[in-house]
Amino acid sequence: MVMVDLHCHLLPGIDDGSKNMEISLRLAREATENGVTHALLTPHHMNGRYVNHKKDVIRRTKEFQEQIKAHDIPLTVFPGQEIRINGQLLEALDKDDILFADTAGKYMMLEFPDDDVPNYTSRMIFDIQQRGITPVIVHPERNTKIMAEPDQIYQLLEKGCLSQITASSYVGTFGKKVENFSRQLIEAGQGYVFASDAHDLPGRKYEMCQAFDKLRHEFGQELADQYQQNARSIINGESVPLNNLQSIKKKKKHFWLF
Repeated sequence: MVMVDLHCHLLPGIDDGSKNMEISLRLAREATENGVTHALLTPHHMNGRYVNHKKDVIRRTKEFQEQIKAHDIPLTVFPGQEIRINGQLLEALDKDDILFADTAGKYMMLEFPDDDVPNYTSRMIFDIQQRGITPVIVHPERNTKIMAEPDQIYQLLEKGCLSQITASSYVGTFGKKVENFSRQLIEAGQGYVFASDAHDLPGRKYEMCQAFDKLRHEFGQELADQYQQNARSIINGESVPLNNLQSIKKKKKHFWLF
């Protein structure tokens, strides 16, 4: 069975993921042990710390695939980027320095800062969509601004964006608060795919199987199948059916005077 991981940091020595080829090959084996057959390699790009140009990622992905094959690891990898939203993004698109989740250039794996949704986001999303690109918002469940104001992600999804929930978030690796918010997003139809976001860091491992087992238990086989199909559709550049969205209402705190 095909399982696609749309977000991982397996390329060696270019961001905060794998430090060297030995670690990358170990992570590749862990991916296959977790059921992953195809992986989009998404090093950080334009996030203020790392810049990984399109041509470099393509070259490094080809070299990594050769090593994967030489070590008999049944994993197929594709070049991609985890792109931080920033003021130079449209210029980078014009210069053909952006990699997409698919070869047709339809889906972009787009990241926000950990604690913010920039005030220019809505305009930037509009400009990206005008170019025929659908942003896939990565790990919104770990963004503290979105957690505090869930309407932020709801509005982006209403505009036609997709979202990617990290498998480890849903199974509790990042704590109960993130786990519960992940479940809320899924229940409200505000999730589309799981991805590993695997790094060579403590707590950043492959937990795709656990996440899908939990999804089946809590929401049923049909939704689990849809998440896997959505990932395949994204990497193939095919249309993804939009969910029926529900807003997430934050519980108001009541302060009692005695």
